[in-house]
Order: sequence, then structure tokens, then C-alpha cells
Amino acid sequence: MGEIVNLKQVKKRQARAAAEAEAAANRAKHGRTAAEKANDRRAEARRQAVLDGTRREEER
Repeated sequence: MGEIVNLKQVKKRQARAAAEAEAAANRAKHGRTAAEKANDRRAEARRQAVLDGTRREEER
């Protein structure tokens, strides 16, 4: 025979695990500071400026 389990405890354990997984996903999605976001925007703008500066004009 199988082990006897309390279904309430199993459901609560599963709910906690699901909530923790959702919290981890939200931390990854929204967990950056404003300074980190601004730094990334500046780096991207700098990269675009360098690329645009080295672009050759097309002759038509």
C-alpha cells in the first residue's frame, strides 16, 4: 500500500512552489534598478552612434 498523505498539506505545498516560481520569474523580469536600465540605454545609444558613424553612403 501507498503512504498516507494529507491532501491539504500537499495542495499547500504545490501552491507555495507555484508562487515561488512566479515570484522568481517576476524578479527576473522586473528586478533591475533604474540606473541599470539607464546604463543599458546609454550603451545601446553609444553602440548605434558608432555604427551610424561608420556607415558608408550609397551612391545612386
